[in-house]
Formats: sequence, C-alpha cells, structure tokens
Amino acid sequence: MTSEGAPAARDIAVVAFAQTDHRRSTEESSEVEMLMPVLHEVLARTGLRTADIGFTCSGSSDYLAGRAFSFTLALDGVGAWPPVSESHVEMDGAWALYEAWTKLLTGDADTALVYSYGKCSPGSVRDVLTRQLDPYYVAPLWPDAVALAALQAQALIDAGDTDEPALAAVGARSRADAVANPHAQLSGEVPQGGYLVRPLRTGDCPPIGDGAAAVVLAAGERARDLCARPAWIRGIDHRIEAHGLGVRDLTDSPSARLAAQRAGAFERPVDTAELHAPFSAQEIVLRKALGLGGDVRVNPSGGALAANPLMAAGLIRIGEAAARIHRGESDRALAHATSGPCLQQNLVAVLEGDPR
Repeated sequence: MTSEGAPAARDIAVVAFAQTDHRRSTEESSEVEMLMPVLHEVLARTGLRTADIGFTCSGSSDYLAGRAFSFTLALDGVGAWPPVSESHVEMDGAWALYEAWTKLLTGDADTALVYSYGKCSPGSVRDVLTRQLDPYYVAPLWPDAVALAALQAQALIDAGDTDEPALAAVGARSRADAVANPHAQLSGEVPQGGYLVRPLRTGDCPPIGDGAAAVVLAAGERARDLCARPAWIRGIDHRIEAHGLGVRDLTDSPSARLAAQRAGAFERPVDTAELHAPFSAQEIVLRKALGLGGDVRVNPSGGALAANPLMAAGLIRIGEAAARIHRGESDRALAHATSGPCLQQNLVAVLEGDPR
C-alpha cells in the first residue's frame, strides 16, 4: 500500500478539513457539543450529508474523559439516523485516518469521515500520560511526559545536536507562524518563561487545551467531484520504537525515518512539513530523521507548540498539510503524527496536489 509495496488499487485524497478554535478550557461544552460544529463544517465543505458517508472512524482516549467507552457519546454528534458503518481507535485521529484509508482501499466505501477530539482541561495531562508507560518498571515511578521530554532534550544537548537558545528559537518561530492561524491557542510573542523541567522552559512545551478536528476522505473521481484540488495520499505508514526508554537512542527516531521511507517521502523533495512535535526538542529529532532541509517550510500552522489538543493534534497535522494543498500553497507535503513518550510511535503521510 506504500511506494515500496504493491501499488494501491485506488487513489484516495483528503478533500476537506475542519477544526475548532483551540482553547485552554471548554468547560461549558461537552465533547459532543465541542465536536458537532466541526462535523457540520467539514461536511458542508463538500456538500455531503451523513447518509453520503460510506465509513466513519474516530480517535479519542477514555483516559482523558475519565470513563469507559466515552467515544460512544461522541457518536451523537454524527447523528443517530441513518445508521453508519463506524469504527474507533484509542489513538490520535491520525491513526483513525489510517484505518479509514485502508477501508477505502478495499473498495467497501468511496467516502469516509474521520474525526478526533480531546478535552485536556478537566484533569492533569501530565499524570494521565504516565499510563502509557511500562506498568511494572516505569509507570510506578510516575515520570510525566514533560520530564521524559526533558530527558530527550538533554540527550540532544549532550550530543551537541542543539542548545537552549536553539530550542527557544523553535518555539518562537512556531508561535510567530501561528499568528496567521485563527485556530491556534498560542500565537505571537509568547514568553519563554522559567524552567518547567530543565532544560525545557515553558516556551518549549505545548499548551494544555481542548479541541477537535475532522477530515473527509474520498476515492478516485469522487474526490475531484468534492474538491477543486484534492490532497492525494501518495503514501502513509506508521512504525513504533521499543517500549523501554532505556534501550532507545532518544536523539534519533528510526521509526519516523522508516515510516517516511515506506510512505515514499524520500523519493522526491517536499515543500511543506507539518510535524507533530509537542516539545521543541522533538522538532530537532524529526528534522534529522526525516531529512528536512532549510528549504522545507516546517509547521506553517504553528504546530503542536501553538495548539496541542491530545488525540487530535496529529490529525490536525494531516489536515493542515492537506489544506495548504487545497489552497494551492503547497504541491507536495509531509504530515507526521506521534503518540507515546519521546516520539515512541510515528505515522508519516505524503500528500500531493494535482499538477498546476
């Protein structure tokens, strides 16, 4: 299904993307109330109705909601009628998009609705994310996501790959770019702040906030009927690092490199890269692993340092890359999503527009 495997039987594209205005807290709204305007908007962009969608897939986390099978409540936003063919992943919505992509490849559907959401404001995200760790040796120590990202940043500094001023520059550039993004939670001159966990300062870390996103996929000529310039998924792949942090080189990301290779990212240069790098040091790692030079526009949306709704931030990277192709601002873009501590799991998609 990738450039190195058998050729895909169908061309599949992202034809629409919508997202919320990401905010520190949406306590006045439930997940469904936060999600419904996004679903309505993304369908309106294509003129489709719920009955026209062949497959629906969502991504979210019960740990954020604090209750089991919380995603079933979000289905109220899709609508109770007509019945839908539906699936769910307990992951970022980028992995829901991967499932929908494979569904369309089989020919069982011509269109798919993919959505994801996360409300981070009700609890302590740093504590919640410890549940991703090895339950016997690591999780009982309660190292949170920021502390583990700080270990990665320090490893990069010790290896001579970066320094604190360079990390600060990543955050400053991201939030400066986010000025043009009306959905960003943070933008403009955001203070670097004091150390959160050395060597990471507040400005090196993502904001905590609530948000949702949705995309519509379509296959073949159906995509051209729904979008003037579809963002064709030329390759997509995801890989995972070892679970044990102690057996990994935190200054590199072999899984991101392999996913990019299998997705065909190295066959021709990309002009845009939307990287899911919640911490400034992780952009350094990903630039190296993905071979991104200075001529590639990285995170023109501001990236996860401008808005990082858990379970939706990776899908947003794909959506933002696709939207630039829709608008004619990019011809070939790379989109990346991650999950787990220190870039443990990585998904890479390569998107292209029709020649102009």
